Amino acid sequence: MNYNKKTVKDVDVKGKKVLLRCDFNVPMAKDGSGVITDDKRIRAALPTIQYLLDQGAAVIACSHMGKPKGEVKPELSLKPVAVRLGELLGREIVMAADVVGPDAQAKAAALQPGQVLLLENTRFEKGETKNDPELAKAMAAMAEVYVSDAFGAVHRAHASTAGVADYLPAVSGFLIQKELDFIGGALANPKRPLVAILGGSKVSSKIGVINNLLEIANTIIIGGGMAYTFSAAQGGTVGDSLLEEDWKDYSLEMLQKAKDKGVKLLLPVDTVIADAFAPDAKSQVVKAGEIPDGWQGLDIGPETVKLYCDAVADAGTVIWNGPMGVFEFPAFAKGTEAVAEALSRTSAITIIGGGDSAAAVQQLGYADKMTHISTGGGASLEFMEGKELPGVACLLDK
Repeated sequence: MNYNKKTVKDVDVKGKKVLLRCDFNVPMAKDGSGVITDDKRIRAALPTIQYLLDQGAAVIACSHMGKPKGEVKPELSLKPVAVRLGELLGREIVMAADVVGPDAQAKAAALQPGQVLLLENTRFEKGETKNDPELAKAMAAMAEVYVSDAFGAVHRAHASTAGVADYLPAVSGFLIQKELDFIGGALANPKRPLVAILGGSKVSSKIGVINNLLEIANTIIIGGGMAYTFSAAQGGTVGDSLLEEDWKDYSLEMLQKAKDKGVKLLLPVDTVIADAFAPDAKSQVVKAGEIPDGWQGLDIGPETVKLYCDAVADAGTVIWNGPMGVFEFPAFAKGTEAVAEALSRTSAITIIGGGDSAAAVQQLGYADKMTHISTGGGASLEFMEGKELPGVACLLDK
């Protein structure tokens, strides 16, 4: 995939209407009060919006929220987003009552340079997730330029993330540009040694990433629940730990491939085990592959922590995706915490691949010590798998 895409700085937007795809899929209070519980994604869109306004554009912002499945659901309206965005930008946001209906069209037609219009939840339209060309055409008809800045949604070919690019010149905003620069750069031309840390529960969900990184990385570190499938594949006993029987052969293939390619593939040497999946379970440390019946592995052990932290100490680039253990339970979060702390100390370029790892780094207060924290969990995973991202592929090449 070509990561060298045109950005907002490569097009003239003065006096033009710009359709801007944002990721305003923010968490809302469960009581239906319309209170946004975390506005990080709205703040992340500000630099691109502000730049477009400064350049004399009229901005028509759009986003999905939740999964309304093509029905209008008032609790998934973007109205609270319009209010918060207005507070952050210090200007009134015009809110449309629909996506491409009469209200949106009238308000888009009347929009002046320096003004911001927010369309209603794109997924209120049945055609959005189907990438319906009629919907894409109707959205595109309101504007003259398309700017994509919703990295969390670029792995989906929807009308507002990919379809509209068939009808308008399409470029990236600053958020997507940053993702392409950092993750794309780490995959295409990393500062070496490149160390990839992969955690999370399942080998099956990370197999594509492991496979692709075996072509690029110098060291791959495996933690989390998927380590037990590797362990069992090598003849170890894993007790009641998470195990994907069907993926044992794949695990052995990956170990062989690493050997053939001269990639160091590090697996846990010891494990913190518990007698139940509970925050207050009894725990002890055992050697990897020696977990007794009735016990399950919930974190990497102290020897493994040392091994993994040493491996990142002299790295040039580190990519991290997925926790080392059951991070929700403080007693079994030590492995994840130690890795986050080691990354905060290294002078390497550190890239955190969204999702749980991003949450861990934020929670522990190391966010400002990381070079880049991805805004899209699923998108960053598919990016690392080497898959083409439809919402990036549709943008104009430099």
